[in-house]
Amino acid sequence: MAEVKRYSTPVFRASFPELFEAVSMDEGGKKKFSVSAVWTPSLFSDRDKVLWKAIRSAMNDACLGRFKIAFKDLPKNYNTGLRDGSERADMSGYGEGTKFANLTTMMRPGVIDLKKNKIGPEEGNADEIYAGCYCRATVTVYSYDNRSKGVAIGLMNVQKVKDGERLDSRTDAAGDFDDEVDDAWLEEDEGAGGDFDDELD
Repeated sequence: MAEVKRYSTPVFRASFPELFEAVSMDEGGKKKFSVSAVWTPSLFSDRDKVLWKAIRSAMNDACLGRFKIAFKDLPKNYNTGLRDGSERADMSGYGEGTKFANLTTMMRPGVIDLKKNKIGPEEGNADEIYAGCYCRATVTVYSYDNRSKGVAIGLMNVQKVKDGERLDSRTDAAGDFDDEVDDAWLEEDEGAGGDFDDELD
């Protein structure tokens, strides 16, 4: 069996991360681990540009190999795997000047931080991954021709690079309760406690 070629992505903004529990995108569909990777190419470093070119080249090769069509010439009824952020202009983090891809895998990806410490529910730090944090990933590129046709980017592993402003409306619980609770609520009150002094059978 030929070795699967892996590619490293430029740093992206994570959106809709489902890296610790597989979910189905469609009712009755296969459950997958996934993250929507949102890139802003105008901010790419020289190294990012090299990584980006390698992935785009692999996508083109995959299209030529299966469909005999260059990536840029794929018909509209083919899935391109890489989409323009303007398609989701109404969603936070997307818009003009961005590109995005839904990176998916059937197997749970490894997730680590910059020091290569594991991130996940087993480590008690799964909340380190959220919509808006910055990550990079190792990926594969493949084409397919079954119920639909196209090229896609498969997810292998993820590394969190840094925090970022959340793309969803979630806030930190500690920051929501900086004001003090009225003392009246802290006074002792028998309430219903006395109703349950007997032991359960």
